[in-house]
Amino acid sequence: MLDLSHLKGKRMKIGWDLAVGAAILLGALALRAVDPLPLQQLRNLTFDTYQRLKPRDYDPNVPVTIAAIDEKALAKFGQWPWSRTILAKITDRLTELGAAAIAYDVIFAEPDRTSPSAVAANLPQDPQYQPVRAQLALLPDPDAEFAAALARSPSVLAFTYSNDPALQGRMLDKKFGVARVGDPDLDVADFVKGGAYPIAPLPNLVAAAQGLGDVQVGLPDPDGIVRRVPLVTRIGEAIFPSLAADALRVALGGQTAQVRVSKKRTISLFGIGYEIWLQGIDKMRIGEAIIPVNANGELLLHDSGPQQQRYVSLADLFEPTVDPAGVQNRIVLVGTTVEGLKDVHATPLSAYLPGVEIHAQILEQILGGSYLDRPYYADILELAALALFGLVLMGFLYRRSAVVGSTVLVVAVAATIGGSWWAFAERGYLFDPIYPALAAIAMFGAGTLVNYLRTEREKRYVRNAFAQYLSPVLVDRVSQHPEQLKLGGELRELTLMFCDIRGFTNISESLDPQALTQLMNSFLTPMTKIIQEHEGTIDKYIGDCIMAFWNAPVDVPNHAEQAILAALGMRAGLKQLNATMAAAASEEEPAVELRIGIGLNSGTGCVGNMGSEQRFNYSVLGDAVNIASRLEALSPAYGIDLVIGEETAESAPALAILELDRVRVKGKFLPVQIFTCAGDRAVAATEGFQKLKDAQSRMLAHYRAKEWDQAEAALAECRGLAPDFMHNVYDLYARRIAEYRVNPPPADWDGVYEAKTKAG
Repeated sequence: MLDLSHLKGKRMKIGWDLAVGAAILLGALALRAVDPLPLQQLRNLTFDTYQRLKPRDYDPNVPVTIAAIDEKALAKFGQWPWSRTILAKITDRLTELGAAAIAYDVIFAEPDRTSPSAVAANLPQDPQYQPVRAQLALLPDPDAEFAAALARSPSVLAFTYSNDPALQGRMLDKKFGVARVGDPDLDVADFVKGGAYPIAPLPNLVAAAQGLGDVQVGLPDPDGIVRRVPLVTRIGEAIFPSLAADALRVALGGQTAQVRVSKKRTISLFGIGYEIWLQGIDKMRIGEAIIPVNANGELLLHDSGPQQQRYVSLADLFEPTVDPAGVQNRIVLVGTTVEGLKDVHATPLSAYLPGVEIHAQILEQILGGSYLDRPYYADILELAALALFGLVLMGFLYRRSAVVGSTVLVVAVAATIGGSWWAFAERGYLFDPIYPALAAIAMFGAGTLVNYLRTEREKRYVRNAFAQYLSPVLVDRVSQHPEQLKLGGELRELTLMFCDIRGFTNISESLDPQALTQLMNSFLTPMTKIIQEHEGTIDKYIGDCIMAFWNAPVDVPNHAEQAILAALGMRAGLKQLNATMAAAASEEEPAVELRIGIGLNSGTGCVGNMGSEQRFNYSVLGDAVNIASRLEALSPAYGIDLVIGEETAESAPALAILELDRVRVKGKFLPVQIFTCAGDRAVAATEGFQKLKDAQSRMLAHYRAKEWDQAEAALAECRGLAPDFMHNVYDLYARRIAEYRVNPPPADWDGVYEAKTKAG
């Protein structure tokens, strides 16, 4: 009796599917907690995609304008850098037009090169130039003029920072600075990015200006895209606002900006409060605006992309027809947009955006209240969602079915992405949906694979327990040499057989499962016996198809002849089987007549134990196998039950072999000759067969020479000599000849029949 009790034991063991799913979930949680750079980049790509799908709307009513140092301005005021006298006029003009704040996106770190003192210093050291020096000394200093203009305007100058030791000793006086509120144990300087030394404007310019801000738009991410812009920066231990932040402060008439630092905040999940350690800045205040920033005081850029409406040329401001509404009560940023002068940066929506336009966008976000915010609890919420998502998915997948699990997966992934998009589009919150979705898909895929492998293992055991694939010779050899039960193969000359039942689909539809099983057993049992009696090895049963081979695992010197004799025996055995079934038939259960097609081919193949270390089969691989299968598939086209390849036919010259045709099978360039067999050695020795063989050879020769009359005469002679099963072949050639008489083949026709598909 077949013992299947071990399968029950396997099912009762702890599920590997659950173990694999749990391992993937824990690994995914650990990886998310570490948050390596690739995950950050994936998250950034997701949020960039959101912004591309729904960029921030540009509102021209938000009071921010860029006064551009553009080509038109260069044509009016000359080559850059301009004299500070010109900058003083520009500052006064902007003040006259009613600018709420004037912020220069330029660092005036050096004295004016066109100043009288600079010109005098460049004169030759000769007494004759002394009067010129005296006259130059009486002229006004452009830097002083610029400082005076800055003092009478709501002006903001730019600085930046560096860690260059050559700048050691430089200091920077605060204008109004940044106030700290929140946890007294935290120092803002510990979190804010910056440098040791300032690169600042001239001291007299700093003293005259109303504001001073860092011009940096932030360090780009590793992919080169600027996504976060600092609102505060650090010089040594001192905290300063950014250019945009101090421009806003000056425009609002405020004295200080405020940052709030926190050690921890409380988040409520499912009605339970959890304290989350922040260690950094979580909000910034300028005037009445409460700005969400990250722990380093950086604001996420809510990109609108480049907008020409933001700009006005400095040259146009001096036209008498200029509309002051473009400047009045607006924050004006003065910066360069000329190629070669402007500093450009990549943002989520633009590969080349001037830095001054990034400052403008930051001001627009604050004044318009349009923020992107990745809340301080986002990481915790995403980890919790991933854990809950994973546990629910495991429960549905491993305790229900793959269909239910996949449905839950699709719904959950769609809900996660949809919820993330809603939070972005409606609230400006950034929650990552992609990593939880990918982790869930990995869990589902691994669990499905484990379930599939387990099911297949059990199915293979049952199939192998009932199916007898091996010949007695192979069983005897393996029992005597168990060390051969290992993976490996060898190249051998083999003869391959494929045998298939014709019209099996129609037969199976007309029978119930029990009757179909009985029919298949009745067919496979005698066919298998005939193959094994002729020293063949059964490779496998493929539905209604038998695959077998000769000359392995033991040598069969005349393997081609033995395979053909087995095919002849199967032809006779099938005739007997049909007769037996017809005798047992009744009116209620009419007989089923079986017809088969057999393909035989000889060639080199790799034969041995194929599979894995845990499970393998003794099988054969190689091109000869494919050709054998295609020869079997050709048999319906010729109306016969046996098609033999050229090498097989040549290896069995003593049998009654007849050439059928030359064909070019699908996937092969060179044509192959195909044959059939009319009988064994005794039939081959008869005078009648020799006449038939000669007549058929002549018929094929005339056919390939396009001699249709002679071919038809030889065809008639063949019909009178051949057994009944060959008449279908002659009918086929008669149809071909008739067709070629009407539609002659091309001049270079070689008589080869083109098999258009694998099935002929």
